[in-house]
Amino acid sequence: MLQTSIELAESSLVSLSRDYANYNAWANKQLINWLQAKPAQLMEVEVASSFPSVHLTVWHILQTQQWWLGNLKRSPLGNTRDTTFDGTTQDMMQTLLHQSEEFCTFVENMTEEDLYEMYPFSIPYVGDFSRSGFEIVQHCMNHSTYHRGQLVTIGRELGFTDAPMTDYMFYLLMA
Repeated sequence: MLQTSIELAESSLVSLSRDYANYNAWANKQLINWLQAKPAQLMEVEVASSFPSVHLTVWHILQTQQWWLGNLKRSPLGNTRDTTFDGTTQDMMQTLLHQSEEFCTFVENMTEEDLYEMYPFSIPYVGDFSRSGFEIVQHCMNHSTYHRGQLVTIGRELGFTDAPMTDYMFYLLMA
């Protein structure tokens, strides 16, 4: 749900965090709907990319959103880097949509105090850190945006020329 300018004036941080989580869920849905209309056998075809297939990129987005939400819930997942998804790519896409909604619900219930509160986390092979809730929400949603761009690029390599518009301003104006 988009927040109005009056609501923004009342609590910018809360409204912006909620909007960004809702945008992420909306954008993931647009992209997943697009990908699900494509031949399933192409989801695991490898191309030159940091995560070389649609399957692996969607898995990375899902893992990362789950990982950060676990930290916000103070139930860290630990190192999930080398895990795999037990199911089809279609199942994984549905799980990502469900997880994105779960993230929205969690952020919707965060207070301004929660958003300013510091959350400790440990990045495997890097170290232990602590950041505010709103920085974690912003980072996680931005991370998903980055990899949605990669999915569009992978799709282009596979011959998909009809990617949906998932730009944040488009969401604000049209959703």
